[in-house]
Amino acid sequence: MSETPSQSATPRLADVAVGDRLPSASYPIQRLNLVMYAGASGDFNWIHWNERVAKAVGLPNVIAHGMLTMAEAARLVTDWVVDPGRLIEYGVRFTKPVVVPDDDQGAMVEVTGVVAAKRDDGCVEVDLTATSGGVDVLGRARAVVRLAD
Repeated sequence: MSETPSQSATPRLADVAVGDRLPSASYPIQRLNLVMYAGASGDFNWIHWNERVAKAVGLPNVIAHGMLTMAEAARLVTDWVVDPGRLIEYGVRFTKPVVVPDDDQGAMVEVTGVVAAKRDDGCVEVDLTATSGGVDVLGRARAVVRLAD
């Protein structure tokens, strides 16, 4: 398996092989990002900003919105294909929360991707792995993207 180089143009289907690895990426999430995401999404659930409430419901601390975590993982793919409009399908299963401490670092979401399949319709399936603090936070994360001819 080889790693595909960083791209400034959408990869061509002919140049991608099953097993190719996308360049990995790390995405920081701080409490400020949670506030901004809450404003954009309208999801003001207290577990995403109030440590007391998060701990009262059994969480270790404030956690990132699942959809924010999902979006950060998808960013690995959309950055790779350059044009986010090439993302045809995307799904994940949430397995563990991203715990975001109230400090200057916050949490880091580490994302890797590998080309799992090439399809006859000009699309590839990319399996994603997202971890935070060494724990898998997404399961069955798969994106389908249409590559350049």
